[in-house]
Amino acid sequence: MDPLGYNCFVDRDKMDATIQDLGPKELSCTELQELKQLARQGYWARSYTLRGKVYQRLIRDIPCRTVTPDASVYSDIVGKIVGKHSSGSLPLPEFVDNTQVPSYCLNTRGEGAVRKILLCIANQFPDVSFCPALPAVVALLLHYSIDEAECFEKACRILACNDPSKKLIDQSFLAFESSCMTFGDLVNKYCQAAHKLMVAVSEDVLQVYADWQRWLFGELPLNYFARVFDVFLVEGYKVLYRVALAILKFFHKVRAGQPLESDNVKQDIRTFVKDIAKTVSPEKLLEKAFAIRLFSRKEIQLLQMANEKALKQKGITVKQKSVSLSKRQFVHLAVHAENFHSEIVGVKEMRDIWSWVPERFALCQPLLLFSSLQHGYSLTRFYFQCEGHEPTLLLIKTTQKEVCGAYLSTDWSERNKFGGKLGFFGTGECFVFRLQPEVQRYEWVVIKHPELTKPVSLESTTILSSPCHSVSSDPADRLSPFLAARHFNLPSKTESLFMAGGNDCLIIGGGGGQALYIDGDLNRGRTGHCDTFNNQPLCSENFLIAAVEAWGFQDPDTQ
Repeated sequence: MDPLGYNCFVDRDKMDATIQDLGPKELSCTELQELKQLARQGYWARSYTLRGKVYQRLIRDIPCRTVTPDASVYSDIVGKIVGKHSSGSLPLPEFVDNTQVPSYCLNTRGEGAVRKILLCIANQFPDVSFCPALPAVVALLLHYSIDEAECFEKACRILACNDPSKKLIDQSFLAFESSCMTFGDLVNKYCQAAHKLMVAVSEDVLQVYADWQRWLFGELPLNYFARVFDVFLVEGYKVLYRVALAILKFFHKVRAGQPLESDNVKQDIRTFVKDIAKTVSPEKLLEKAFAIRLFSRKEIQLLQMANEKALKQKGITVKQKSVSLSKRQFVHLAVHAENFHSEIVGVKEMRDIWSWVPERFALCQPLLLFSSLQHGYSLTRFYFQCEGHEPTLLLIKTTQKEVCGAYLSTDWSERNKFGGKLGFFGTGECFVFRLQPEVQRYEWVVIKHPELTKPVSLESTTILSSPCHSVSSDPADRLSPFLAARHFNLPSKTESLFMAGGNDCLIIGGGGGQALYIDGDLNRGRTGHCDTFNNQPLCSENFLIAAVEAWGFQDPDTQ
């Protein structure tokens, strides 16, 4: 290595302007909490030499499978795998999905070395079937490795991590796709203004969110990506969600009110990320990322599991070349203008609502379960039509032409567990909204005010919402649901009163009032502030009902 610590793979002239070697040379910290703070503060970011030492230590400490390929394995196999090819002409493994190797200030030899290392990883990890993030990871690690073999070993340890609580990198199409869906869910909850813009300018909003890993692993400049990777190695996958959300927030802030540079918002975001230095520093990007009060790691893991389950139930586990992302029915396709008819909302309004529901149910199309104009004004009939469906969408139109409703996460049959008494059930995915006279959505109060709660240990006892289907009784499906109230140490139950149904009334939201109350004849209702959703009245506080509808979520493949 040269005096600044750069190895033979690095273009020194480019590096001098990107990451200088001005900081401390040693790190004595051993406590995880202190290490997290130092990583976030960029303690080793100004020292090329120290960053290399820290990476070596952090990657060495990753718990791995018993048999994990090391540097000696690389030395044994590289000649056989590369053969007589020049490193620059080597093909990339299929699992990178045509992802290009980012230059990251590497010279020609360095770019060729990345290709050689990726091919050797493909040889040693036949179970890695889809991993477009890996070229960027290898290219960065090559900076801080003595030779190709050491870089190979570091990358292998990241892939071979066997700690279920420390997810590091997606290695299959199923994991990648469910991560994209999970990111979409997080955008919907934490970047609502940006999400609204994405829905407005993109016919295929889920395709935009499917690009989120590319923003980080490829488009971000080297000095930004290195800062993200510093924290990622200490804290894990959740950091990636945080930074991608922060990128989207900055994109929205800069572009809100301005015409997009092209008719392709996906490409506009890529360009924005590539040129992010014009807008925000690495420090400000991370500051914004860690200001977002995300769900706990375990809660996000449950959401990821729910999304994986939805994909498996549709048979989407591998990428199919002839099919675009996941064969999903996107927002504008899920609600077909020619097939959709409601007495309460139009196609545009239903599409707006569809853009709010969890990603795993955007796989589905709206299915009318109950209409007061068809089935009569009877709560008993309402329950009969809705039971066996989870989730459901409740729409109400008042005689004053006001429109409001609720997304309800849990099967109405759960009300039968209370022996005829009125009891609350549901999860924090429930939300209430109004559409007329103006659009407003109110989510669970804990999402915007996480300071109300501290996560508690999770138990695996309750059914996980099953996408587009009736609730399964199979014990194998009995997993803890995402945002179950019992995961949170709430000061009182008033913040978790989601939905309740008795013979003479239906209630959505409780504590200090009710977001929606409907009588047994589906004739009268009232609305007010409640603690669960911290909402304003959804329409006139006391109202007469003109129409009620309940909609389910139907898998298009079952039609």
